[in-house]
Amino acid sequence: MTERPGVEDLLRELAPQVLGALIRRYGVFDACEDAVQEALLAAALQWPAEGTPDNPRGWLVTIASRRLVDQVRSEQARRRREDRIALATPQAELLSRAADAEPDTDRDDSLALLFLCCHPALSEPSRIALTLRAIGGLTTAQIAAAFLVPEATMAQRISRAKQTVKTSATPLCMPRAADRAERLEAVLHVLYLIFNEGYTATDGADLTAPALSAEAIRLTHLLHRLLPDHTETAGLLALMLLTDARRPARTGPDGDLVPLAEQDRTRWNRRLVAEGLDLISRTLPRGQVGPYQLQAAIAAVHDEAEHVDATDWPQILTLYDLLEHLAPNPMVTLNRAVAVAMVHGPAAGLDLLAALESDKRTARHHRLLAARAHFLEQLGDLDAAAHAYREAARRATSTPERRHLTTRAARLAPEQN
Repeated sequence: MTERPGVEDLLRELAPQVLGALIRRYGVFDACEDAVQEALLAAALQWPAEGTPDNPRGWLVTIASRRLVDQVRSEQARRRREDRIALATPQAELLSRAADAEPDTDRDDSLALLFLCCHPALSEPSRIALTLRAIGGLTTAQIAAAFLVPEATMAQRISRAKQTVKTSATPLCMPRAADRAERLEAVLHVLYLIFNEGYTATDGADLTAPALSAEAIRLTHLLHRLLPDHTETAGLLALMLLTDARRPARTGPDGDLVPLAEQDRTRWNRRLVAEGLDLISRTLPRGQVGPYQLQAAIAAVHDEAEHVDATDWPQILTLYDLLEHLAPNPMVTLNRAVAVAMVHGPAAGLDLLAALESDKRTARHHRLLAARAHFLEQLGDLDAAAHAYREAARRATSTPERRHLTTRAARLAPEQN
């Protein structure tokens, strides 16, 4: 009898391979994706009790193919598609040899599916949802729970995304060379966003959503296996590993946020740290350095320090200088301001925040106000710092972050809270 965690891991690994096999055969993304979800559900219910088949991928492809044919036959309004699909494959083949018999096709299909789920016609939220469902094998309910939205809302988002992909008539294949770099950048960005939402949830009672971060790491591992020579993919994977290694120390016993400077570093996952350090150390010398590699290098400097006072802040500042030059954005500038404050003092950090206060993307962001509060506290202006902490707390959407900022304000000016 197979244990359930093993079944779940196997199903997530097989989900893109099975979907790729069906799309190759039938070329109907939305219907194939629905059929694969039904097959995954059937396996999740049967395999723990009956055991995993000798050829689990073939089992899933066969069941999904049958579900697809049944689905099409039951939809009288889609008779033309029924004829196309039903005639494409002899019925006897559905009952015998699996449709995934070609060797190693899952590798190309998995990569092509990532590109397809990050179609340029889709919005960022839709790309994320479709990637988690089609490639990650997560159910609509699981994705909705992770993003704290009603299941019906997420179902509509996924349905619209699948319809967009269908309407685009984009085949399951790698983009042309001219489009590949841009599309790969979109894939990496989606994985980066999934990880970040899991590491620091934007809303809700919990600081993190570990399932999302774990899925982002798994998918990035997959992408790295498919593109072992792509340095930015390796950089993103290293960044995720080095960052997620700190998760055990990020919250206290009561779920409260623990800032990096105050974390018990003995609780960090040293296996992930070692894996991330090895990966980024092998990647950086190999070619042109990109933003994910630089962020991974910054994370590596933090993780290598045995305690906060041992952190090499001048090196971090140098890396942020490079990152801001290569990929400027307000959050990079905000993080660089923290490094500047650590190297040149809090007044210098405050000066850098002035530019962000006029940027509509960050002017009212709670992290900008929290950084301002921290610098003011270091300068001894406790009343102004407490006010900034309270303002940051009011604008924070995550309950743990709001509670942390409120506590900081109360500690500085208890009579005002």
